[in-house]
Amino acid sequence: MKCFVTGGSGFIGRNLIQMLKQRGDEVLALARSDAAAASVKEAGGEPARGDLDDEATLAASMAGCAVVFHSAAQVGDWGDPAVFHRHNVGGTERVLAAARRAGVPQVVHVSTEAVLVGGPPIVRADETWPLPARPIGLYSLTKGLAEQRALAANSPELATVVVRPRLVWGQGDTTLLPQFAKAVRSGSFAWIDGGHFQTSTCHVRNVCEGLLAAAERGRGGEVYFVTDGPSIEFRDFIGALLQTQGLTPPSRSVPRWLARAVAAGGEHLWHTLPLPGRPPLTRNAVRLIGEEVTVCDDKARRELGYCGSVSVQAGLAEMRPG
Repeated sequence: MKCFVTGGSGFIGRNLIQMLKQRGDEVLALARSDAAAASVKEAGGEPARGDLDDEATLAASMAGCAVVFHSAAQVGDWGDPAVFHRHNVGGTERVLAAARRAGVPQVVHVSTEAVLVGGPPIVRADETWPLPARPIGLYSLTKGLAEQRALAANSPELATVVVRPRLVWGQGDTTLLPQFAKAVRSGSFAWIDGGHFQTSTCHVRNVCEGLLAAAERGRGGEVYFVTDGPSIEFRDFIGALLQTQGLTPPSRSVPRWLARAVAAGGEHLWHTLPLPGRPPLTRNAVRLIGEEVTVCDDKARRELGYCGSVSVQAGLAEMRPG
């Protein structure tokens, strides 16, 4: 079938394009720069020049497509609120409007477990958990609003399905592993509470497996978590990831109460003064990488036939040199 991908030059988008092409689909992917277009081509897709601000161009590019995969997003835990809202909320609204305008029958929206940050501890969370009344962090806030927009747009003419992966990782990661590796190399890395808590994870190819399954068998207006399966201790997982880069994290650790206090105090200072750059730690980061975050993907396995074909062990093995 013919598919349209936003965020095609990103980590998830590149892998999704490759998987779609491997099964014989025609893939167009949004590209707002020469570098993005080159990345899309390298992955096997056809670049569609434009950006999320231009609904008319989006609609023209989507013409004849059977499904739109919306993976483009402003990521990070600090920044300009206007930028986060423009890309994550406004961008999603324009993608949905363009899909309706082009007569596309389905949109699969890439969300995140971070939409739950601000509520109770995310422990064995499933899709019935409500979004928090007061999300913590711009990413959590705007991705939650984007998810709400996607679900509200579901109709007989346009089926919208939401997929939430947790802690996306794998070969070619441009976000998670580089940040941890940079912290280790700079000497600023420290575990929170020793890293001795459980986490769910989702290899990037498992994310793409979930997205394809959602496009084929997902119910419109529904949300699906996807993971690698059983949870793993955070310290073991991040330590193994860093070892694939020849790095050994230090044993230094800070108690969770102190991390929370530093994050809250830093955010207050940066908002009040304001200070340039970003705080050394944020409340959003403490919630996502400083305590247990585990989610249940039984619904995806039951309804979509999702299985998470890449194990943690296999994913790590392919990242090791040699």
